Amino acid sequence: MPLGILYQEGLKEYDFGPGHPFRGNRAPMFMKFLQQRLGKQNNYQIVQAPAATEEDLLLICREDYIEFTRDFFRAANLGREYSQAEQFYLYHSMDNMPIGTPGKLEEAARLVIGQAKKACELVQEGDYKKVVSIGGGLHHAKRAYGEGFCLYNDVAFCGQYLLNKYQLDRILILDTDAHAGNGTSDYFYAEPKVLFIDLHQDPQTLYPGTGFARQIGEGAGKGFNVNIPMPIGAGDESYKLAFESIVEPLVDEFKPQIIVRNGGSDPHFDDQLTALGLTVKGFRMIGERTRALAEVCNGKVVDLIVSGYNEKVLPTAWLALISGLAAFKIDIKDPEPVPPRFITDAVLSETARVIDSVKDYLHDYWACFS
Repeated sequence: MPLGILYQEGLKEYDFGPGHPFRGNRAPMFMKFLQQRLGKQNNYQIVQAPAATEEDLLLICREDYIEFTRDFFRAANLGREYSQAEQFYLYHSMDNMPIGTPGKLEEAARLVIGQAKKACELVQEGDYKKVVSIGGGLHHAKRAYGEGFCLYNDVAFCGQYLLNKYQLDRILILDTDAHAGNGTSDYFYAEPKVLFIDLHQDPQTLYPGTGFARQIGEGAGKGFNVNIPMPIGAGDESYKLAFESIVEPLVDEFKPQIIVRNGGSDPHFDDQLTALGLTVKGFRMIGERTRALAEVCNGKVVDLIVSGYNEKVLPTAWLALISGLAAFKIDIKDPEPVPPRFITDAVLSETARVIDSVKDYLHDYWACFS
């Protein structure tokens, strides 16, 4: 069965303008790279999806937020001056950064949600075992607030849509973005049907400042929110240890019916906004291990890829993730030499201490850590 790749040209409008680290060229740049590098022996199909409707957005957003956001971007696109409330929204919700083509940014955000919906349907209804949504993984957005370059949270949409439409009881969301998925965590913090595992840079050192090991959920969802705060410089061996010690035992015990993974290239050692240490080989390992994890759910994976802030690294790291997930036979190497400290993973012992702490917080909730 081929890999499904959701993509369309309209994604290029998800662009915050000149000088901003998140530009709209990332998706088309990657697709050009993918089509140049993947030969006919690697089986994939490009699929398009309609934009999300108002009804779709209501699954994850408050109605007043949808209306405000829609009207805000449309008005901005027409050149109308912002009200005081809109200015507050611009400078706080949009991370104090300029916006290039504001009206079309909101339209592109709806395309991302539309792709998330289509991805869930394609996997659940048997068209594909694995589907990748290019431009997906906007994991900071919340029900009534956009942040972290994220307008609407497609990761949360996948989880909620799978719960509502397909009545699933065990959904794994695996977040490997360098930043903690604070928005996604908020949606499912008290939900035991969603196991949220988040590997990210130590929140004491990076936005959004959440995702500590002690944050394990609440109420019926206590123990189902798993944070693995990786130390600065954590590389391939650290991630391998985290998968073997935390992720894989939890998945074996939880036995998800589907996996939703999100995260792009920003854990790379040469990313411009973060301070982790993955190599391109490490990204392939994440894809391969996600593929192996999915054996428990008949291979079903929805994969969402958007992050990364070094344009030299982004295409190779994204392709490494996808190639690992789909078992594509292609040689992918780092565009720059790997520094020795990342070849040997100088912080592996520190990562081991973090893992011990995570287990301590979770041992009352999971037999694998008892």
